Amino acid sequence: MKKTGTADLPLHGGRAPRWLFNRMVRLSSAITEVIVQEYGQKEFLLRIADPHWFQAFTCVIGFDWHSSGTTTTACGALKMAITPETGIIVAGGKGAASRKTPAEIEKAAEVFPLSTKEIEELKYASRISAKVDNTCIQDSYQLYHHSFFLTEEGEWAVVQQGMNENYARRYHWLSDNVESFVEEPHSGICSDRLEKKTLDMTSRKSEEARKTSVDLVNDNPGHLLQYLREGKQKTLIMPSHHPVLEVDVGRGGFEVLRKAYEIQPQNYEELIALKGIGPKRVRALALVSEIVYGAEPSWKDPARFSFAHGGKDGFPYPVDRKTYDHTINTLQEAVDAARIDQKEKLYAIKRLRDFL
Repeated sequence: MKKTGTADLPLHGGRAPRWLFNRMVRLSSAITEVIVQEYGQKEFLLRIADPHWFQAFTCVIGFDWHSSGTTTTACGALKMAITPETGIIVAGGKGAASRKTPAEIEKAAEVFPLSTKEIEELKYASRISAKVDNTCIQDSYQLYHHSFFLTEEGEWAVVQQGMNENYARRYHWLSDNVESFVEEPHSGICSDRLEKKTLDMTSRKSEEARKTSVDLVNDNPGHLLQYLREGKQKTLIMPSHHPVLEVDVGRGGFEVLRKAYEIQPQNYEELIALKGIGPKRVRALALVSEIVYGAEPSWKDPARFSFAHGGKDGFPYPVDRKTYDHTINTLQEAVDAARIDQKEKLYAIKRLRDFL
């Protein structure tokens, strides 16, 4: 499994007009059909999981090039456009629709030859990918959109988005060469905006903190009480030179840790997969691991470079032309062969060229 990247996008209000959205669905259907026919279902997932390609795709089908709506609207159009006949199903969506993902994955077994075990694995991949980005990478973005793409072969990709005040950050996942959900699952995280304080428990630098967190739970979380004061507000007792962060696991939180102790998770992935192990508990275990045992987690935002806000006017920097030239060639082949009328085809190609 590779997590291929994120994008920071400004939040824009309003909805895509019906006349535009209907055309987005038609063009999305045509592009998807041609890609699947020419390159296969796996190639389609590879492109959906590539944030550069996805960003260009949203421009081709006619949406604002840099707003948060590129994710929610484009995924909504794809969900309507893609039919089981392509060998692909799109589950989930924005808000309440995201909570229907497990049920929609189960329905896939009615049309795809997927075993009960494969369905459960797909449901787990959907759930754990969301939990990792919302819990293990604490970058202040709260997830509100989760789209899950799966094929008849049991392969999958995820496009999900989180919100932080006036910005949204998009996360892409791909079920290729699955090794670990909790250690360096990304091949690249791209962001225009680096957060000053981000707890990244997926970083290799957090390996000892992950192991120590598991040990703390398996060694009876009651021992944590000596590091967390009882009272209305629980705080960590730390040296004066260390930054004090809010950690309030609460009585309910300790009950969650005690239940985890009874289960005895074997590794960090099993620990964070448990119900109730959310951001506060993960952060508390990480901080105790650092303060008491010196197992320091990574506090660096995992974003490496940015691409989402590049513009043809050079603001905030020029578009990566080489990447976009490749994307244009790929998408133009798809549009040329797609069954859409000439006017829409020329408009789509012109829109992406004008973007450069």
